[in-house]
Amino acid sequence: MRNLLLRWILLAVAVVLASLIVQALGLQFEVDLSSAAQVAKLFIGVALWGLLNATLGNILRLLTVPLNCLTFGLVSVVINGLMLWLVASQNFGFTIKGEWASQFMAAVIASILISAISGLLESVLGGKKKKEEE
Repeated sequence: MRNLLLRWILLAVAVVLASLIVQALGLQFEVDLSSAAQVAKLFIGVALWGLLNATLGNILRLLTVPLNCLTFGLVSVVINGLMLWLVASQNFGFTIKGEWASQFMAAVIASILISAISGLLESVLGGKKKKEEE
């Protein structure tokens, strides 16, 4: 249970850091941290994104296995970006603004950055916990 909570927090931190990087690139992936209610919405949005990725995202990845093989996994990146775009359109702590093409580009870039940042954070912080368990 504690491991799940830690991963949830690390994913929320990764979303915030990815929004800063994506905004520096000139795209409009914004996280609102102005109040405690907005931070709670961010955590709900991160949980919803994880749930959506685990259900609908996996179904879409299964249906696109041949196309995924042809594109060396790039379809999975696009599906992950689409799931992020879908959650961001519901304004759960983070939003993507602009025209649809720039929204899609921001969602795909943000999903790549979120995956990389959360993986890095989990390896740094999660590696210490694994050593303690041994």
